[in-house]
Amino acid sequence: MRATDHIQDMAAAIQKLTEKGFTYESDGSIYFRIASFPGYGKLSHADFSGIRAGVRVEADRYEKDDARDFALWKALKPGEPGWDTVIGRGRPGWHIECSVMAMKYLGATLDIHAGGVDLTFPHHENEIAQSEALSGKPFSRFWLHAEHLILSGEVMSKSLGNFITLRDVLAQGYRPEAIRYLLTSVPYRKKLNFTADSLPSAETAVERLRNFKLRLETDKYAEGVNQSLIERTQQATTRFEEALDDDLNTAEALAAAFELVRDANSAMDAGGFLASNVAPALEFLRRFDAIFDVLRPTQQESGLGDAQVEALIEERNQARQTRNFARSDEIRKQLLEQGVVLEDTKEGTRWKRK
Repeated sequence: MRATDHIQDMAAAIQKLTEKGFTYESDGSIYFRIASFPGYGKLSHADFSGIRAGVRVEADRYEKDDARDFALWKALKPGEPGWDTVIGRGRPGWHIECSVMAMKYLGATLDIHAGGVDLTFPHHENEIAQSEALSGKPFSRFWLHAEHLILSGEVMSKSLGNFITLRDVLAQGYRPEAIRYLLTSVPYRKKLNFTADSLPSAETAVERLRNFKLRLETDKYAEGVNQSLIERTQQATTRFEEALDDDLNTAEALAAAFELVRDANSAMDAGGFLASNVAPALEFLRRFDAIFDVLRPTQQESGLGDAQVEALIEERNQARQTRNFARSDEIRKQLLEQGVVLEDTKEGTRWKRK
């Protein structure tokens, strides 16, 4: 979906704003008159006391009446692309495309509008002004402004040349789940410092969660229930959900999960984790992964189906029983090359995909 496919929609929206008295023309460009929208500034709470309305200023290379006014439609300069529309030939300003496309496909009022903290003013403030001037309805019920990703102590940006892409990170062999975990490990309102140790640490954390799930699914437990662990799981669930309800405090939510994993693993090691404790723990992990989505591989790296893996494991077990360790090692290596990791336990061999 391209903004250039919606140029005519933008022109129609600007024409409507003009008919409603929210715009004026200057030197071939059309500006939104901020003075006509009393609610301007309600999102950013910016201080405009030093900006005088009614004073013509040179900004954004065009003449306008008020330093806060912004261009909806721009007159063309030599060499610039332009489009023929109902409001003349020109090109759209920076902000109008977002409002027009959002309202066309999502409706006049959005439930949640997200973006970087640097977009709060003027971009999102201008979106609100032009959108609400068009519809007469609130543009978004909630705004989520994420802080910056920091690399080597500086904000990551193309202009500074200090940026890496998702493609770069995947090419280094890191799994999508580890990247997703890392980006959610810090609440969205706080900066995340990306270091050389960040992704390896995230992979370790994801592996710990997956190992816990594997242990729940494959270990054998004595019958019965440890009521204190049931209560502990309920407490973790409550803490997890309350953290997410508290402005998406992902760090606190992750802490709730890992503390439960620690306590449950300790109980397993001591023989205090019983069969009826498995289902509540798995239900916690289900709720957890419905949000973070890191427990299952994003894509199967192995070309082998589960039945093929099980057959090879059975062949390996038979090879071990006949002391054919060369074949046993060969099968382990073959599976590892296909992204399948084996773990021999006293209950038997369990496996997982990397």
